[in-house]
Amino acid sequence: MLRRLSVENYALIDKLEMELDPRLNIITGETGAGKSILLGALGLLLGGKNDGTAMKDAARNCTVEGTFRLAGLGLEPFFEENDLDYADETTLTRIITPAGKSRMFVNDVPVSLAQMRELGSRLVDIHSQHQNLILSSEEFRTTAIDTVAGNGALLERYAAHYARFTELQREVAALREAAEKGRRDEEWLRFLVEELTAANLRAGEQAEIEEELTVLEHADRIGETLTALRNALDADETGILVQLKEAENALMHIGAHYPAAEEYAARLRSTLEELKDIGASAAAESERIDADPERLAKLSARLDALIALQQKYRVADEGELLALRDRSAEQLAAIVHGDERIAEAEAALETAAQEARTAADKLHAARTKAAEGFAERIRTTLAKLGMAEACFEVEVETTGTLSRTGGDSIRFLFTANRDRTPQPVERIASGGELSRVMLALKALLAERMQLPTILFDEIDTGVSGRIADAMGEIIAALSATMQVVDITHLPQVASKGAAHFVVYKRDGHTSITRLTDDERITEIAKMLSGSEITDAAIAQARILLGRTKEPAATAAKGPAGSGTLF
Repeated sequence: MLRRLSVENYALIDKLEMELDPRLNIITGETGAGKSILLGALGLLLGGKNDGTAMKDAARNCTVEGTFRLAGLGLEPFFEENDLDYADETTLTRIITPAGKSRMFVNDVPVSLAQMRELGSRLVDIHSQHQNLILSSEEFRTTAIDTVAGNGALLERYAAHYARFTELQREVAALREAAEKGRRDEEWLRFLVEELTAANLRAGEQAEIEEELTVLEHADRIGETLTALRNALDADETGILVQLKEAENALMHIGAHYPAAEEYAARLRSTLEELKDIGASAAAESERIDADPERLAKLSARLDALIALQQKYRVADEGELLALRDRSAEQLAAIVHGDERIAEAEAALETAAQEARTAADKLHAARTKAAEGFAERIRTTLAKLGMAEACFEVEVETTGTLSRTGGDSIRFLFTANRDRTPQPVERIASGGELSRVMLALKALLAERMQLPTILFDEIDTGVSGRIADAMGEIIAALSATMQVVDITHLPQVASKGAAHFVVYKRDGHTSITRLTDDERITEIAKMLSGSEITDAAIAQARILLGRTKEPAATAAKGPAGSGTLF
């Protein structure tokens, strides 16, 4: 329930604040006074689009703030899911900066526009004049029937099956597209895989070949150098090893007389072992390395083949060639076995489609069952609104195809005269008839949706007299179980309010005042007779307000000053 609304620097509003009654709140005012502006501000607070024209003073922030009582609405899970602190009395704030940036807060905690919009949709249902056009919306008609039928659980089950169905539809389409593309690429992929497989690729092979080729290309010089090294080390009389061995023996002989000689001998022995190992390795390598033209040619040809494949397939090394081969082999296998995968996916799709159709059939049965009771409730309300001869029917037909809401097409058929064939209500109903149909629908839906607050913006357009009074009775009846805010131009409706606000313009600013009981008589009389309030209008206003025994109020020329002005 909306307890307080504050608006600052919005359109023609400089600053206003209003405290609302928990029952029926009436808002009236002359055309152009700013009633629709007030509605726009509330819509902005609840997550509406900022069209860039919100600010009255472009140098200041535009701020709209509303305080709501949430006790008993079951909104605690929403607050927990969105990491917000729940409070029975919660304040929503929307700020538009001069730069056009929008900021939203719930109890001073920043939230996203989506979060604000979702919370707002659970707090207030705004019915503006243009919403009569939603009767032409298939989605609205379907939602209306489902709401009254209590199809929430059926819709959840259908939505799960439909999501699986559409997911598999996309998968089958993707597989078919891939198969079609694969058939075009199959010949090329097969050639690629065969060529790279025949190449007997091995990771690291190119580096090994390049290293061996470098040795083979310089085999003669390497061999000569290794032979010279070997000769220098172990020549019979002049080799380094022979000379060092003699030196070692000499040091051993003087060890008894020169203690350091043993250390020198040990170090020479270690050096001799290392040099012997070098000599052995050089001897072995000199015998192994040989100028082998045949081997050189073979390795050169292999390297050329590897480089040619890399250039052909535009990769950097044989590792990437191997990856390309394996990837292409997988694609080729997918093409070869693609029909099997498509068949499996199609079978799963058919199962999902059948499950979705079964769920849609249950929805259809529930909607068909609820349709007559729904239509009867609308007809009863229309009769109260002076349309006893009106015929309203709900037509639920299967379409043969599945959509997000099921497999039905739902139409609301209407005629104001029983001797005529009912037609889609959005096509044939006049403005006044649409207003009455929408009120009947809103009254029925509000009862089931259990929203805390509903706002009507001149839903009574196109009616007057006794019908206006009947509309007021229905709107007042709604306020017995929920808070109602009604912007109206009809005195018969305005007289039913628990609280009456007047919107007016003064010095270019839109303001609002809550009327006292006596001021209401004057305002209702003004609505009845115009700017010149007659005694007859005063008397009629008193009758509408049920105050025929009280002394007549003094007629005023504008919004009274004794009320609470915000």
